[in-house]
Amino acid sequence: MKKKKYVNSGTVTLLSFAVESESTFLDYIKGGTQINFTVAIDFTASNGNPSQSTSLHYMSPYQLNAYALALTAVGEIIQHYDSDKMFPALGFGAKLPPDGRVSHEFPLNGNQENPSCCGIDGILEAYHSSLRTVQLYGPTNFAPVVTHVARNAATVQDGSQYSVLLIITDGVISDMAQTKEAIVNAAKLPMSIIIVGVGQAEFDAMVELDGDDVRISSRGKLAERDIVQFVPFRDYVDRTGNHVLSMARLARDVLAEIPDQLVSYMKAQGIRPRPPPAAPAQSPPQSPAHSPSESPLHTHI
Repeated sequence: MKKKKYVNSGTVTLLSFAVESESTFLDYIKGGTQINFTVAIDFTASNGNPSQSTSLHYMSPYQLNAYALALTAVGEIIQHYDSDKMFPALGFGAKLPPDGRVSHEFPLNGNQENPSCCGIDGILEAYHSSLRTVQLYGPTNFAPVVTHVARNAATVQDGSQYSVLLIITDGVISDMAQTKEAIVNAAKLPMSIIIVGVGQAEFDAMVELDGDDVRISSRGKLAERDIVQFVPFRDYVDRTGNHVLSMARLARDVLAEIPDQLVSYMKAQGIRPRPPPAAPAQSPPQSPAHSPSESPLHTHI
């Protein structure tokens, strides 16, 4: 342009363009997408005898144990995205009465037909009840509860529902290969998995399942999406005793990936958010001097 004879360097002609709007987690929630929350609790013997104060399942009259704290912290937030507040609650790794069979997918409320509990308080009540009736055993198998939730998630794939499974566990996974396969299969469904590790065990396998660094695979098949989020509970124990603040941090970090995971599923399936339902029309207050048919505004409404 500094040269005297410069005219121009040519033109750029735009032949076509498209505007794409990026939908957010909130757009889907406003459009009516429901979050189906399921909790699965580890009842393996490595947790310790529930009647002893050293156990991770110990029910102190003064404070919640690590399982109850983790469940409450996550559940208190996620319950607001579920309209009926009925949450399936499962246990795994215990011997059940009356015959002592080992189960890795039993309802905490004892109802095989309907494992749902009413609200977070209902889950806690069923959890405490189970501790009094089952025998902690093992091994630590995740695949059955992952498959259980995946079966339910597979029944509704139109974007109106999204399942979140919270697994609270203390130990090393015994069925790693089966769990990986279950997660890879679940990755194409509308669901996410949160794992909270309690106690002081080594959680290397959980970090591997998390898939943040390396996407997990099974039998040479790569998971379509990263659907697992793992956090160790011990990182959130506040030394000052401020449980409210530390549990708020736990909930924030545990739920941090859910919005993106939900949106990634919707985008992969080409599902757009539904328009928010119209607000119900507000009727004007009636004047005591008029019946509805006599009201001056009635015909305009």
